[in-house]
Amino acid sequence: MFGKKNSDRQVLIDMAHKHKRYEALVQVYHKELYRFAYWLCQDHSVADDLVQETFLRAWKSLDALLDQQAAKSWLLTILRRENARRFERKQFDYSDVDQDHLMDEQSFSLEQNMEQTMIQRQIMALPEDYREPLLLQIVMGCSGDEIATILDLNKNTVMTRLFRARNQLKDALSTSTHHHRGVQ
Repeated sequence: MFGKKNSDRQVLIDMAHKHKRYEALVQVYHKELYRFAYWLCQDHSVADDLVQETFLRAWKSLDALLDQQAAKSWLLTILRRENARRFERKQFDYSDVDQDHLMDEQSFSLEQNMEQTMIQRQIMALPEDYREPLLLQIVMGCSGDEIATILDLNKNTVMTRLFRARNQLKDALSTSTHHHRGVQ
């Protein structure tokens, strides 16, 4: 009987420890995960759902996260899988996506606003192989090694894709800028 009390107590201690780890993850990464989710799906309520699902799955498999340093990569991997599951469950009818929701709540001049929207549209127009590593780097601040882990690629492939993504983005933006200036 004494042994049972000790084991019950240990279960409670373990649960409290797990809950504390989980709360810390949510507190540290919620905003970043939401920002990344929004970039992926361009919809506030879907982004909220993705983040909730990500944290739900993270809670269920928290014991698998042995290295706290890998938490961000681990959560981003879960979020990417959740986003992919969305498309398995049902195909969404995406019309021209409104990018204006991505603006920070600072006041931008109209010109800055248009420029940021144009950059966001060009990023979202990149092929997924280039868009995802670039978003992980610029939106999430991931290193080449972290991106390689999240996307399950080797680091050289990641660095090549980042290089190509930046070049395609630069070309697209310079074409858009020349075209835009020519129209005026």
